[in-house]
Amino acid sequence: MKGVFTKFLITAACAFMATTVLAVGGVEMGSKKAESVVSGGAGGANSEDANAALEHCNRSLGTIAVEEDTYSPWFDRMGSYGINSTVPILRLLAQQSNCFVVVERSRRGLRRMEQERMLEDSGELRQSSNFGKGQMVAADYNLIPSLVFSDSDTGGIGAAIGGLFGSVGALLGGSLKFADAQSVMTLVENRSGVQVAAAEGSARATNLAGGLGMIGGTVGGGLAGYTKTPEGKVIVAAMMDAFNNIVRATRNYKAQTVDSPHGLGTGGSLKVDGAKPNPGPASKPAAAGGSLKARIKKAQEVLNGLGYSAGTPDGKVGSKTKLAVKQFQADNGLNPTGRFDKVTLDTLLSY
Repeated sequence: MKGVFTKFLITAACAFMATTVLAVGGVEMGSKKAESVVSGGAGGANSEDANAALEHCNRSLGTIAVEEDTYSPWFDRMGSYGINSTVPILRLLAQQSNCFVVVERSRRGLRRMEQERMLEDSGELRQSSNFGKGQMVAADYNLIPSLVFSDSDTGGIGAAIGGLFGSVGALLGGSLKFADAQSVMTLVENRSGVQVAAAEGSARATNLAGGLGMIGGTVGGGLAGYTKTPEGKVIVAAMMDAFNNIVRATRNYKAQTVDSPHGLGTGGSLKVDGAKPNPGPASKPAAAGGSLKARIKKAQEVLNGLGYSAGTPDGKVGSKTKLAVKQFQADNGLNPTGRFDKVTLDTLLSY
């Protein structure tokens, strides 16, 4: 039995070496060996070369923006596995699935759009370019990913292989390792701030080739498991698994309800001792209503309090106020015009 298995391993290694020699010096564009579980492209509702395991929707469920916490420990560690951002991967998955329409909300992307508007305002763009107000599409939902990593470890199955195939099996089984990754995603409805879905995904890569290195020298080294299935691909697979679970959870979505006469966020059924009733809109500060000048003055006070230098709160929109408003809008996903439009003014007065 040992002789048959050893012969099989050596034959497999030689076959791999032969195919590898043929590829030396060449570059294979679009190689299936190099791609992760996420592949192909998307244009509108059409997708190209998408993974068959990716969930698909006949109609979109709404628009989404993708937001990742770049200050989280997992984000820094992800870079060591060759992934600089999860956003492009999730955008591709979302569009290929046709379950969501993706909208741009990154700070850099919004600046690029604002740059085009500034060029139009300056008269540099061609006529009918139409970069005026009312063009942007709202983001109905926010997709927020996170990752959990598990370092490679020796799997218990290695001992079983060693027991079946003796000393040769011990070499193979002793080098059997796994690389795990888990991804948790949440989907938040931007108008209400309600989390409408959450899902976990996972993936595992198995290194079966280390033992061959002990037998075949450099040939076995060329078969090293994680050079063909690197940890980065495991991370991408975990993200795709989580995204699929998000789609499955939302495809037949049923809104949660609260036993309250006025709906969500107006009391709930879990009462807390000492809680005071919400006084309602009548108790809002007088400055939040009234004339437009009074509202702008209040908004200037809020801007100054948040660290945006809007100058003296006087209800007038000078250059300092315009700059402060524009910075506030850019930091909060609003159209950075520098003007007190209704959304900006209402947002500031809600603080």
